[in-house]
Amino acid sequence: MQPDVIIVGAGLFGLTMAERLVNDANKKVLVVDKRHHIGGNCYSEFDATTGIECHKYGAHLFHTSLDQVWEYVNRFTEFTNYVHKVYTTHDGVVYPLPINLGTINQFFNQAWTPAEAAAEISRQATDAPANPQNLAEQGISLIGKPLFDAFMKNYTAKQWQTPAEELSPDIIKRLPVRYNYNNNYFKDKYEGLPKDGYAAWFDNMVSSCGDNLEVRLNTDYFDDPDFQQLQNSGVYVIYTGPIDRFYNYRFGELKWRSLDLQKEVVEVDDFQGCPVMNYADLEPQYTRIHEFKHFHPERSNDAYAANSGKTVIVREYSKTWHLGDEPYYPVNTAEDREKLAKYQALAEQETNIIFGGRLGEYAYYDMDKTIASALDKYAAIKANL
Repeated sequence: MQPDVIIVGAGLFGLTMAERLVNDANKKVLVVDKRHHIGGNCYSEFDATTGIECHKYGAHLFHTSLDQVWEYVNRFTEFTNYVHKVYTTHDGVVYPLPINLGTINQFFNQAWTPAEAAAEISRQATDAPANPQNLAEQGISLIGKPLFDAFMKNYTAKQWQTPAEELSPDIIKRLPVRYNYNNNYFKDKYEGLPKDGYAAWFDNMVSSCGDNLEVRLNTDYFDDPDFQQLQNSGVYVIYTGPIDRFYNYRFGELKWRSLDLQKEVVEVDDFQGCPVMNYADLEPQYTRIHEFKHFHPERSNDAYAANSGKTVIVREYSKTWHLGDEPYYPVNTAEDREKLAKYQALAEQETNIIFGGRLGEYAYYDMDKTIASALDKYAAIKANL
């Protein structure tokens, strides 16, 4: 197939662009990805031992308040009614997150009303300077020193491998505090998980495109001179890989935070009783544990229930990114922003190349924002194709 458009990267941005280009603009599209699967970091697979669906690159929870995105994704998958809840362990005690009236009353051993709790947290927040200079001061200004020290200080230090006193206050511009007992993690209008799994969702997107979409996996765009030839000939390229890699790191590498995910099949029916347990103290060194069977309680009577007595957990460790690691979260220092501006200036000079997605834009996007960005960019370029 001679493509009209080449898309580099089969993540959510790339797949959304591919689907729209084929089914709305009637274009022939080639998607290439160096991984062995589509879906990018949202990819999931069923564990061979237990049959439990596991998110390969850490937990991905779909939630959105964007009607356009919700309507779009429901074309390709049904969603469960899953509502995400998170708990955290501090000093050997488990508390609900985000910080809410239950967390506050449990932590302070009180039975405060919403107004009483708000007044106390407001009083404690006055311990911070008027103009916070680091993450610790910013956190204290938002939730007070006792709660910050217990639930955020050491957890954040583990995440960034840097003491909170040395981190920018911009990392946590606000921390959610609820003065009621609602511990739903998200506040969006829509929430759920794909009924048949993420891989099935992405397969449905590809299948909807028929023969006008070709997907080549285990293929590095930069290793094949034919792709460069097509790019130079004027074929549209939608690039969703790291923008600094596209320009061969001309201005240096942009920094990311990466993860080390250690999976284990445990010989118990239920390891922790919830989908995600955070660990707020410096020890243990992992930041959280995912237990994937809790993401789909509706599957309890399905085939993998025959493997009762087993569960799958993943311990998540944060680590500094090095070239070759998976990039997860942009560090976004002043130095990074300066480099990014230079790369973006080069990108603006391109006539047939679109940069998009988390890596192409050096931005942290939730899944719905990635899809929204792809739909917006498609609408912007449609007339010029």
